[in-house]
Amino acid sequence: MSEAPHVKSGPTGAGGKHVGKVKNKLPAPIQITAEQLLREAKERQLEIVPPPPRQKITDPTELAEYRMRKRKQFEDNIRKNRSVMVNWIKYARWEEETQEYQRARSVYERALDVDHRCVPIWLKYTEMEMRHKQVNHARNLWDRAVTLLPRVSQFWYKYTYMEEMLENVAGARQVFERWMEWEPEEQSWSSYINMELRYKEIDRARSIYEKFVLVHPTVKNWIRFAKFEEKHGNIAGARGVYERAVDFFGEEYMEEGLFIGFAKFEEGQKESERARAIYKYALEKLTKEQCPELFKSYSIFEKKFGDRRGIEDVIINKRRFKYETEIKHNPLNYDAWFDLLRLLEADGSLEDVRDTYERAIANIPLVASKKGWRRYIYLWINYALFEELEADDVDKTREVYKGCLDVIPHKKFTFGKIWLMFAQFEIRQKNLDAARKILGTSIGKCPKPKLFKGYIDLELQMREFDRCRKIYEKFLEHDMSNCNTWMKFAELETILGDTDRVRAIFNLAIQQPLLDMPEILWKAYIDFEVEEEEHERVRALYKALLQRTKHVKVWISFANFEASIEQTRRAREIFEEADRSLQLDTQKEERVLCLEAWKEFEIKHGTEETQDAIKKKLPRRVKKRRKIDVEEGGEGGWEEYWDYIFPDSEANSSNLKFLQMAKAWKKQQNTEDSDSDDDDDDDDNEDTAD
Repeated sequence: MSEAPHVKSGPTGAGGKHVGKVKNKLPAPIQITAEQLLREAKERQLEIVPPPPRQKITDPTELAEYRMRKRKQFEDNIRKNRSVMVNWIKYARWEEETQEYQRARSVYERALDVDHRCVPIWLKYTEMEMRHKQVNHARNLWDRAVTLLPRVSQFWYKYTYMEEMLENVAGARQVFERWMEWEPEEQSWSSYINMELRYKEIDRARSIYEKFVLVHPTVKNWIRFAKFEEKHGNIAGARGVYERAVDFFGEEYMEEGLFIGFAKFEEGQKESERARAIYKYALEKLTKEQCPELFKSYSIFEKKFGDRRGIEDVIINKRRFKYETEIKHNPLNYDAWFDLLRLLEADGSLEDVRDTYERAIANIPLVASKKGWRRYIYLWINYALFEELEADDVDKTREVYKGCLDVIPHKKFTFGKIWLMFAQFEIRQKNLDAARKILGTSIGKCPKPKLFKGYIDLELQMREFDRCRKIYEKFLEHDMSNCNTWMKFAELETILGDTDRVRAIFNLAIQQPLLDMPEILWKAYIDFEVEEEEHERVRALYKALLQRTKHVKVWISFANFEASIEQTRRAREIFEEADRSLQLDTQKEERVLCLEAWKEFEIKHGTEETQDAIKKKLPRRVKKRRKIDVEEGGEGGWEEYWDYIFPDSEANSSNLKFLQMAKAWKKQQNTEDSDSDDDDDDDDNEDTAD
């Protein structure tokens, strides 16, 4: 708190001494609290706390002391407040990181003794066990968790997911059954049903639905049950579900959504009289306030199947007039064409729909860009699908596809979707030769990767592998820089078991001067030779790749390959060669990565001597400053960056420094000798003058 201003005393006292200042005891006009002072100090960061120094442990004794100290810190934090679960989790995670798994389990168990209702503790505990592949431990923990906390859905989800990932479907089903006894929320039942459907257990899913609609008896769930039966072709069962739902809710709890779903189901089954009876029954039992959507659905139904042709014609003509007005104002408004065609397809004659399609496709876009043509092309696609599916006119469909291809300016751009749909249509008509001719024409006029891939997929389905080879050759002639094409070609030959062709393809691919992704191509080639166990070929490939690039990842991959086939001496030699190469290139970051990989290799396969040797090669990480370069020539300031200092560079730099000092000393000696000679000359001149 601030003090009042000081008040000076009067004259000096006896003996000439000044009397001390007397403080004003009145409170200051502006009061400042200690809390405010601390807050301002924190905001201004008046006290800068230096970061703790980094520790480097060098022997087991020091490591044991460090672990003892850390455990003491954790135990002190826990002792201060046992209910703070974060401290327990940090303690257990630290024990896990030090690979003290039994201690980590002990910490988790102690935490559960303190608060067994803490969900994060259970999750972290089980995740630790699963992370280290302790399946039985994890299973036991899940059992304990769901027994103690059966209402925590997260435990059940993770438990069933673990069992399913272990392909223990029976165990996952058993867990779900235990869970369903507690009557959980709707999503839990859906998860159980979806699991059974993934394994094609339709009857089991049906029995689960039977229990589900009784535990959660809502209209939405009954409709889901009925749609499930309809989806799996059990029409009678779906109708029975709807009828049971109507009986279940009765007249007291009737809802319009149930009757709308029931009527639409009957409408989908072409049972218009049944649907009409359902609508009438619902409208009789429900008031208008209770069923506004039901009345709308009934009006739409009657427009489709009823006798109210006058009202229907008025509504349809009104909407049609609206769309026609928009089209007249802007013939290139393809959205209006889509709306009009959708209206006519829903309720219109075949000739009207066909005539409208012809009018729509006559409005060719004025712009010569693919983006401006995209909506227009969908008019042709819908036209072709309408002729094939609705009108069932094969010849007309073929004419539509040909007309679309004639309109597209293939020299500027094309639409691969049209070519592929046309070929698939011919295949559906069992006209394979025509489909091949269409795709051949497409890659001749406008070679696109999508068309090549579609043609190859067709021939693969026909098991015409020779044709696939020819298409791949054409594909590569079109674009030899596409690495994915080379890899797919090689993959095809691998499936066919022709290893010589695979090698020939890969060798031809890596010789190309321009590739979009050469790294994945080389990796695919090397992986292929590794699978074939051709180790000498793999070594040759790595050496060839290192002639093109000295990237550190190539060196590391080469060494790891040698280590994987237990050729530790070769792997060590590769690491040494990589270190020398990167040292010459002065690539510090890459060299650090190489040394780290080398260190991991020596930890797994080396001896203590080799491990000590590689540790001596590791650099020191230091912070340096450098001047920022500015293009305009102004002051750029300074920036800090991290640099690596290697032991061999330190030795070289020390020797260089010694030589520089020697040269400086030699230069100083020469200067002193020259000065002394000048003094002698001056003395001689003076003597001569005398």
